[in-house]
Amino acid sequence: MRTTNSGEQQSASSEEYRLEDYAGTFYYAVGGKETFQKLTEIFYREVAKDPDFRAMYPEEDLGPAQMRLQLFLEQYWGGPTTYGERRGHPRLRMRHHPFPVNSENRDKWLRFMRTALDELALPQLQDATLWDYFERAAHSLQNTPDN
Repeated sequence: MRTTNSGEQQSASSEEYRLEDYAGTFYYAVGGKETFQKLTEIFYREVAKDPDFRAMYPEEDLGPAQMRLQLFLEQYWGGPTTYGERRGHPRLRMRHHPFPVNSENRDKWLRFMRTALDELALPQLQDATLWDYFERAAHSLQNTPDN
């Protein structure tokens, strides 16, 4: 449960949310759920186009992976805490450990995310803020040396 700006108690995972309840957050500034939904939809559209990269995703349908990333990003940037309620602590390194994240896969991931950000066409500062995070996160998740 969380308290909204109006003092009401509301489940953070409620499907009905009011963007204005997140005023003052980066989540709010970029447009909330709709922005992160579009970002992750474009990203996974790009993943689906690359058979080698796509093979790292064990599920036939990329929809669940897209939703997990969307919910994670929403929570990270100050939005609803649905990700944590459903999956607990993000533990990104642990969750990515089974997958070979070498520099080639890291760079592909970044390229797909860059495409998504470019299509969103956010204001420059918001784009740069997201891109800085994505670059740092991608580099921190590299777990396989290059051969």
